[in-house]
Amino acid sequence: MDGALPGAGGAGVPAAEPPAEPRGRWLRRLGAHDYRPPGQASLADRLVPPMPDGPGVTPKEVAPSPLLLRAGIRLNPRLWSWLCRWAGWLGPLAVALFGGLLRFWHLGSPNAVVFDETYYAKDAYALWQGGYETSWPDNANAQLVAHPQVIPYHTDPAFIVHPPVGKWLIGMGEQLFGMHPFGWRFMVALLGTLSILMLARIARRLFRSTLLGCVAGLLLSVDGLHFVMSRTSLLDLIVMFWILAAFGFLLLDRDHTRARIARRLGEAFDPDLAHRLRLGLRPYRLAAGVCVGLACSTKWSGMYVAAFFGLLTVFWDLGARKLAGARRPYWSTLIRDGLPAFASIVLVSVVVYISSWSGWLASSTVPGKGGYGRDWAVGRHGLSTEFVSLPLLGKVKMPFQVDLTWVPGGLRALWHYHAQMYNFNIGLSTPHMYQSNPWSWLVLGRPVSFYYESPKLGESGCKATQCASEVLAIGTPLLWWAGVIALGYCLYRWALRRDWRAGAVLCGLGAGLLPWFEYQHRTIFLFYAVAFVPFLVLAVTMLIGALIGPAGASYERRLVGGAAAGVLVLAVMWNFLYFLPLYTGQVIPIEDWRSRMWLTSWI
Repeated sequence: MDGALPGAGGAGVPAAEPPAEPRGRWLRRLGAHDYRPPGQASLADRLVPPMPDGPGVTPKEVAPSPLLLRAGIRLNPRLWSWLCRWAGWLGPLAVALFGGLLRFWHLGSPNAVVFDETYYAKDAYALWQGGYETSWPDNANAQLVAHPQVIPYHTDPAFIVHPPVGKWLIGMGEQLFGMHPFGWRFMVALLGTLSILMLARIARRLFRSTLLGCVAGLLLSVDGLHFVMSRTSLLDLIVMFWILAAFGFLLLDRDHTRARIARRLGEAFDPDLAHRLRLGLRPYRLAAGVCVGLACSTKWSGMYVAAFFGLLTVFWDLGARKLAGARRPYWSTLIRDGLPAFASIVLVSVVVYISSWSGWLASSTVPGKGGYGRDWAVGRHGLSTEFVSLPLLGKVKMPFQVDLTWVPGGLRALWHYHAQMYNFNIGLSTPHMYQSNPWSWLVLGRPVSFYYESPKLGESGCKATQCASEVLAIGTPLLWWAGVIALGYCLYRWALRRDWRAGAVLCGLGAGLLPWFEYQHRTIFLFYAVAFVPFLVLAVTMLIGALIGPAGASYERRLVGGAAAGVLVLAVMWNFLYFLPLYTGQVIPIEDWRSRMWLTSWI
């Protein structure tokens, strides 16, 4: 899954693979005396190829752009040099601003409790009021959007099936702007906008290209599923945000760790030093563990990310030690890198997860006065459970029971509560008209209608005999269908060309998609796929880089490839604009609505 990173040339398009490192005992001895075969890149450049621009990389004076000169545009030399130096931030920020304007425009529309907002908006409010989720009356939704508004908050505890972090974040917007649609959607829209900026910076670092970074951010900003989920207060986009943040921190950790190896080794070829080298404290990987913990603390699907990303960072360390010439890379990686990776990702995420329940743990143990089940351990012996439910194995009887009275009652009650949550989640199989199978997600087989009304002429601005107003959770079709092709390209690059970047993209997508195949009997929905949308976009971006071609390609090849890539990006943007009425609940004639139902399964 790892290896030397292909450089980036010209407009940031992946260039050819660098020459292989010296092989054989004799060449290794020569390498120890600074011998390099013709065209051999330095160890530092092979471990951490330089970024395309930025302070310390871009010269203080940059020659004018021939393209701008041909167009008759002449910028001040100092301004042009400054723009080139900071393009790695200015471009992503511009793309994020564009995506943010789209997401915040009329964010409070529709003025209704949309789909599962009926759970999370109210749970978020309750958390900020008392630290735990409570029960609400059946007519609470109508009261919340009525004029004058009534907030029927009660302190009666309610059984919930998702951890609290995402709801704490949703509630932050409610505290800032009030208990209405704009308030409970604000933080999700903000995280959706920030994720565009993050993806642009991540793609720039992954592909060593500011151009491709901006393309990735632009594609994410016009993905329909990401757009709809950014404007709805559900938990899944928050899960996506923390997964993407964890991936970004791991990418930073990869570069910084490899740079540390390069500094320690210099240009000397020392297998023994590369083998015993300790990589020290790795704050970026610890930050990734915190983000994985926050993803798990939003929805349990984040637990699979801990496994996927933990293996990913270990494989990256293995690749670095092999590239540095370590004498026994597998053994040194297992001993020196594997255990710290486990502690950084898994143990840190466990601590974060338990901490996220602090509001529930701090609530009263008096029955009916604290969180649901908070009083369960009061006066109860701490005997371990007789049966446990395990993935694939089902209900398994334990060979013995253990007295756990020494464990604090709050933690024992929390464990019991989680057993109830787990049984509910794996047993949720009630048929739903919008449920779908993960096999169909990548081709958008069955989207989810979050909101639908059919006003008549003169109602809600309808100017036809019959109209439709819908919020449909579906990705931009051309982007997703291109993504299927792009995933095939990534599989080729990873399996046959050993391109670590393709492996990283596939790992992120697999973490968000593959675990759901274990729960095909469960009631699941397409909008869960928003967790891996950024990695689908990265796959398309990598394909676009291949379309443009390497920096050393001929002018004609780059011209044709650039035109093809531009047509793809423009087609995706047009497709997004075409479906925009279905993403925002606009009132349109019923015939216009039908013309957008490209597949019968979308109705």
